[in-house]
Amino acid sequence: MRKAILILEDGTAFEGVSLGAEGRTLGEVVFNTGMTGYQEILTDPSYAGQIVMLTYPLIGNYGINADDFESRRVQVEGFVVREAAAVPSNWRSAQSLHHFLAERGIVGIEGVDTRALTRALRVRGVMRGTITTDETPEQALERLKASGGYAGVDFARKVTTEAPYRWRVGGNRPELLASDESADTETKFRVALLDCGVKYNILRSLAELGCETTVYPCTTAAKEILRANPDGIMLSPGPGDPETLDYVVNTVRELAGRKPIMGVCLGNQIIGQAFGSKTFKLKFGHRGSNHPVKDLQTGRVVITSQNHGYAVDPDGLRDGMEVAHLNLNDGTVEGLRHKTLPIFTIQYHPEASPGPTDSNYFFAEFVRSMESEA
Repeated sequence: MRKAILILEDGTAFEGVSLGAEGRTLGEVVFNTGMTGYQEILTDPSYAGQIVMLTYPLIGNYGINADDFESRRVQVEGFVVREAAAVPSNWRSAQSLHHFLAERGIVGIEGVDTRALTRALRVRGVMRGTITTDETPEQALERLKASGGYAGVDFARKVTTEAPYRWRVGGNRPELLASDESADTETKFRVALLDCGVKYNILRSLAELGCETTVYPCTTAAKEILRANPDGIMLSPGPGDPETLDYVVNTVRELAGRKPIMGVCLGNQIIGQAFGSKTFKLKFGHRGSNHPVKDLQTGRVVITSQNHGYAVDPDGLRDGMEVAHLNLNDGTVEGLRHKTLPIFTIQYHPEASPGPTDSNYFFAEFVRSMESEA
């Protein structure tokens, strides 16, 4: 077992042993409080550019399988756990967490005091960090200080699809888009999704409700999306600082009022900016499967799955956009709704994967919005 070190930008060092590939990696260090769902977390595009630490002490006990991927590849920059199960036990398991990470070149570390690391990030805020298996702490810190930061990088362009693809009703995988193909007879509605880092379970959830979804690169112009005449438009989750995505914000401004629109997570922040708001960085973000959110319209409280490091500042909202959901832990905005246009957003993840499915009824609400407009 080869020694590994995690160094934070303030010089704090955590020693452990290598998990996955050996070598070096760097990114913004964040923590997730979920007890399960590590494979979905590893393949969630919203974690691009980040080293993810899981607070639950034993990770990897049910292995890795072929069904729980949320994108085409591992998206995290690095992985930190207290203990990784060497021999997983589950009928779906195809390989161990260690071999999965090693096979995909992901540098990780186990044996870390994750409670101390979590406390450091909660007290001082998220920080850049690096994991290394072949340097001294001094060498690693020097390399880290010379590296670029997380803010200001357009991660959406790094994770978006290179070309449009389709997710059919009844399908379980993305398909290349052929312009001469017609929709399946089972298709009730056709959705255009602007991909800033979509998770596959959003596409699965829409397909279960009879929606065929065409996924477009985040750089796609509004006129190209409207040319396909979809019944509704969705703004996906994704990684990074929403202030870097002016080109997507401008696209949303052109689309607003033309079709029903739903925004999820980063999509919420983009739509907020399109209607005058600014965003700000949270001290340590919301990442986990147990965040309570209140719907201000109904008074209903749901437990949600979350993964974001930025939030919408409601003070600048204009043109009929208003706050619709609040986080009951810290009072931050968790969703928006337009007073007259068929536009609504949520900051959390109705598709779960991982986490509770309490809020998946929002997909049905999106379908009802398309039915009403039709």
